[in-house]
Amino acid sequence: MNENGTLHGSKGRYALKFERFFPHNPEDVFHVITNPGYFSQWYPFATGEMDLRLNGSIAFDDGEGMTYMATITELERPYLFGFHEVDDLINISLQEEDKGCRMIFTHTFNDDSWAVHTAAGWHRCLDVLVQIVNGKPIKWHDNSAKLRKIYSEAFNMEY
Repeated sequence: MNENGTLHGSKGRYALKFERFFPHNPEDVFHVITNPGYFSQWYPFATGEMDLRLNGSIAFDDGEGMTYMATITELERPYLFGFHEVDDLINISLQEEDKGCRMIFTHTFNDDSWAVHTAAGWHRCLDVLVQIVNGKPIKWHDNSAKLRKIYSEAFNMEY
């Protein structure tokens, strides 16, 4: 399976889509994705504050001293988790497959000028999520420049 994300455009919006396969059941993967303690380890700027219910809030720190909130827009245990973060939508779905599940992670946004950087960032974050789900120690790889080059070529965009 290719772990690289893909970029799609529709009606003036863009979506980055990533897929990962986990040799675990959806319940276990969903727990890691939605548990505030784990979430803050792989999701950028997450504070660990999460009200896990439909229309609940997730707190983020912008890195400059401000906290902002996202709203949970989709929640179907253990298959669907989505939220609205500023102007962006994040959707994470899990599908049972073989002896595990496939995660489809989609980030929908308005401005494609940051698509290459965003794709490289999500790629790294999802690599850490895979480590957490698989019970491995977290190791952030120093591969940002390499990933930006890969996505720049794949999306035919400068960065």
